[in-house]
Amino acid sequence: MDELVVSTEVYADPEEVYDFLLDFPRYANYSEYLSEVRTVTGDGGPGTRYALTFAWWKISYTARSEVTGVEPPERIDWEITKDIDAGGCWRVTPPETDDADEEASDDGPSGDSDANADSDANADAPCEVALEVEFDPGSASSDALDLPRLVSFDWVLKKAIPLIRSEAERVVERAVRDLEGSSRDVDLDVYVDSDRI
Repeated sequence: MDELVVSTEVYADPEEVYDFLLDFPRYANYSEYLSEVRTVTGDGGPGTRYALTFAWWKISYTARSEVTGVEPPERIDWEITKDIDAGGCWRVTPPETDDADEEASDDGPSGDSDANADSDANADAPCEVALEVEFDPGSASSDALDLPRLVSFDWVLKKAIPLIRSEAERVVERAVRDLEGSSRDVDLDVYVDSDRI
């Protein structure tokens, strides 16, 4: 399995970030090659199925995905359900709290004001959002695509796999900008374990 993780900080409430990311049909607004995400069944929770229509070069393909698990407000797991072994998750990590302030909040009335001050300080602290993707390019089915004459499936894979990284980066950057309501340079941390990506 090849792995890609794109993460960054976002200045938004973790619950708001989670609800935003749970809206899979919105992702078509952020991707160059994802033209439509249609809900097939479900309300966004586990078991919700989507049809994702990708268009690149002379090829159009509709992938099927399913939400396999959720842990509000910190995790949304999903998988592709046909033609390729792939899946991943969105992770939302709330800002860290200061343990000393938490201990002080246990000390009675004076601790309450400390807890409020800590809460106010954390309101300005960013949470981390990460998109994690795992896939096995060798599991891709050549029967899934209707290719133009004289175009090999191996050529398509060789050209398409490197696009996964740029698309993941684009989705995370644009989601952060919408969540924050402003345009800024978004610093991304990118981890890949394959030279194909």
